[in-house]
Amino acid sequence: MGFFDMFKFKDINEELAKAKTIQGSVILDVRSVSEYKGGHIPKSVNIPVDEISKVSMQYKDKATPFFVYCLSGARSAGAARMLKHMGYENIVDMGGISRYHGEIER
Repeated sequence: MGFFDMFKFKDINEELAKAKTIQGSVILDVRSVSEYKGGHIPKSVNIPVDEISKVSMQYKDKATPFFVYCLSGARSAGAARMLKHMGYENIVDMGGISRYHGEIER
């Protein structure tokens, strides 16, 4: 990774397209419940970042592919680190929904 790569934003749209091609992938929204209800990516699952430990109750397989997002990318980065620390192997931090160009479900 070069110096200027640090300033590139993740493209949530590209990562979401990848997620849709991977069987069993989970699109994980780590925003608050009220943010999620206000609009989210269709078929995403909401587990707020402060409740991320609940992932292990719903997803026992540590190989489950997770594609994580929040509003701007800060919470998703933290959640991705926590998931890796919990032993999950396939984590993609997609960044923030603020850069998403697709359909929003309410």
